[in-house]
Amino acid sequence: MLWLKTFHILFVMSWMAGIFYLPRIFVHYIEGKKAGQQVDRLAIMAKKLYGFMTLMMMLAIGSGVWLWLVYWPLSMGWLHVKIFFVVLLLLYHLWTKQRMKEMQQGTIKEYGVNYRWLNEVPLLLALVILIMVVVKPL
Repeated sequence: MLWLKTFHILFVMSWMAGIFYLPRIFVHYIEGKKAGQQVDRLAIMAKKLYGFMTLMMMLAIGSGVWLWLVYWPLSMGWLHVKIFFVVLLLLYHLWTKQRMKEMQQGTIKEYGVNYRWLNEVPLLLALVILIMVVVKPL
């Protein structure tokens, strides 16, 4: 099971790297477009990054479900809270998909500063998830 845990952590780390970086691409795209710079390359980067992070998300969720099934009798309240926050992270992932599609079409709105702030959402979700997994307060 330690191998499964190791790969689960690796997949989660890779997914989170994409989740943290994609909104930064949105910021650079919006601010670059506003400044009249060439931003087509950023739209390509965003699409490729989204594909990578989606694959990592699926592997993280798959290995997480596998771990959950293996340790089912040991499930406590902390696991339910963790799963709830993972679902919120999945919703954030889907939100980035919509923004990425808007970027591909050239219709992305908002201001760069909004995406800077929205980039903190997955950090807060990850913090709660880590507390639940490591500290297990419930």
